[in-house]
Amino acid sequence: MAYRNIPTSQILTDRRTFLTMAGAAWAAALAPEAAFALARTDAIYASAFMAPDGSYGVATLTEAGEIIERVPLPARAHGMTWSPVTNRAVAFARRPGTYAMIFAPDDSVEPVVITSIEGRHFYGHGCFSADGRLLYATENDFANNRGMIGVYDGTNNFARIGEFPSYGIGPHDMTLAQDGKMLVVANGGIETHPDFGRTKLNLDHMEPSLALIDTANGALIERHAMPDNLRQLSTRHVDIDADGKVWFACQYEGARNDLPPLAGSFSRGEDIRFVDLPEETTLALANYVGAIAVNRREGLIGLTSPKGGTAVTIDAKTGKVVRQDSLADAAGIAPSAHGFVASSYSGQFGETQSRVAWDQHIVGIGKL
Repeated sequence: MAYRNIPTSQILTDRRTFLTMAGAAWAAALAPEAAFALARTDAIYASAFMAPDGSYGVATLTEAGEIIERVPLPARAHGMTWSPVTNRAVAFARRPGTYAMIFAPDDSVEPVVITSIEGRHFYGHGCFSADGRLLYATENDFANNRGMIGVYDGTNNFARIGEFPSYGIGPHDMTLAQDGKMLVVANGGIETHPDFGRTKLNLDHMEPSLALIDTANGALIERHAMPDNLRQLSTRHVDIDADGKVWFACQYEGARNDLPPLAGSFSRGEDIRFVDLPEETTLALANYVGAIAVNRREGLIGLTSPKGGTAVTIDAKTGKVVRQDSLADAAGIAPSAHGFVASSYSGQFGETQSRVAWDQHIVGIGKL
């Protein structure tokens, strides 16, 4: 289930469009079985993985989960993004990693590896500007305990050209509004420091929030903090539906027997509203939603929980659960031609079992 840029979680590709984008030379260079899989799929995705030997990479896949090609990575990645304008994809290091690799899925240009500046690390997510010229990345200014958005110039080998606040602590996922004028940032509210690895340092006084930020100047448009009684509900992942509504998914750091709401939505200028999931669904999600995706065409919201081994599909208009599936080690989710495609840490992607461990997220590449 998935990712995006404008947003990429909504971008699918038919075989003709993708082959045109990829170019005949790239398709011809593929192994015969990979070229055959590419020719008969309706959607193309990319996801990071760990191989059986412990090495890391990112793979291009069909909707059925057939691996088309692999690109090695220097270390474990987490989230990804893609620009349909420039055909560049990015794999971001898992927190507290310090690299991001930018590459072209069709191998048309050499990959570029960037490193976070001193005093920063990446949070595993980012997105491109609407024209693909800028790359935004969620970062941790750990000395000052504040979230930042790093800005990188795609026209100059992705040199870092600036930053602005995320207006919260622990920014994680981020996406771009359809008009390109606003970033949506999920500030998880959890303090971390690389000296302590992935340890969460402020679980007794978390500050989760969702921020809307002007891409023109980095100014705060509006900020939504979690209610006082849900301060341990970490806002982690976001997506945007066809009406411009922001959907968010959370991970709860409170008591294990609590049943807090785990997903919600809001439109600009409105208060957040939580989805009222059935108790059995909330229990199945185990207080942890690892990924969220929107299928705009069908008006559906997809959620996955690796802790609960569950994938859930929700009707965006009614908030009703329309499908709930068991998927051990459920990881990524992305929109497909019908509903969603999901992956797992144990190597399941759609219909295919591979000898890799898929990481938390999937990005759709190509365009209709």
